Amino acid sequence: MITVTLFSRPGCYLCEQAKDDLNALQAQIPHQLLEINIESDPVLQKKYLTEIPVVEIGPYILKAPFNRADLLMTLGAFRDASSQLEKIPAPEKPSINAADRFSLWMADHWLSAVMLVFAFYLGLPVLAPVLMKTGASLPANVIYTAYSPLCHQLGFRSFFLFGEQPYYPRAAAGIAGVATFGQASGIDENDLLAARAFKGNSQMGYKIALCERDVAIYGAIILFGIIYAITKRRIPPLHWAIWLIFAIGPIGLDGFSQLFSQLPIPAITNILPYRESTPFLRLLTGFLFGFGTAWFGLPYVEESMRETRDLLINRFSVIIK
Repeated sequence: MITVTLFSRPGCYLCEQAKDDLNALQAQIPHQLLEINIESDPVLQKKYLTEIPVVEIGPYILKAPFNRADLLMTLGAFRDASSQLEKIPAPEKPSINAADRFSLWMADHWLSAVMLVFAFYLGLPVLAPVLMKTGASLPANVIYTAYSPLCHQLGFRSFFLFGEQPYYPRAAAGIAGVATFGQASGIDENDLLAARAFKGNSQMGYKIALCERDVAIYGAIILFGIIYAITKRRIPPLHWAIWLIFAIGPIGLDGFSQLFSQLPIPAITNILPYRESTPFLRLLTGFLFGFGTAWFGLPYVEESMRETRDLLINRFSVIIK
């Protein structure tokens, strides 16, 4: 039997008229009517909002305005074409392989898979100080070493667990009421290799294998992913200008101003005073970057995955018939 798909929305007079016309044509050309409310899918709503009603009959598409005569002619054309195709020997029906099934699964569950990867990536650095605290220094050192190429791991720019303070900033950060990294560790704060190699002790605690800013970035990505999942992946992407201003801008300003101010170049130091960012600024700018970037990127991934889902579902429906 011919399948007719009608894309409509509640309160659309022309949609109701098209539905009545199709029902009236049942006696002449029997068909199965499938009505889809475009408001149930943001992609369909964006695609058909100004064109409904839209009728699909096989490869034929009718967009408003059209009348009963147009519907009858299109139904007849599809019926005649189908009868001719039935005379042609059918090719061997394709099968659904494991790769197809995995692609469909990934299109449906990509967000969970990606968030699990980020959670694992962030969880291991947090596990490292836990292992150090319990005396399992060998697996802890494996984690520190594995993440060493991915982060500077400077002790004065990292969070510590199980110690007197959650962080030990440089004296140049100017944070009152906390012991500086040099005071607590006895290490020269300008000795970057020593600050990088230092993992902590029983008094200071043990550092997380990612710096403060990276912890904030990946934690914010995971947080947005959870919010995006709770809202059933219907949050629209963040505008690129807002992303640049509120996500890229703060982290770039904080990071580069610190970097350039500490370069031993007189021409720069005469203009830009030496500064060391604080844990709060690293946490804030990292969070804005991670949350904003996830907000900017994940909805576009979902749009691509939705198209993949639709393509695979249509393909599977043809194979199963």
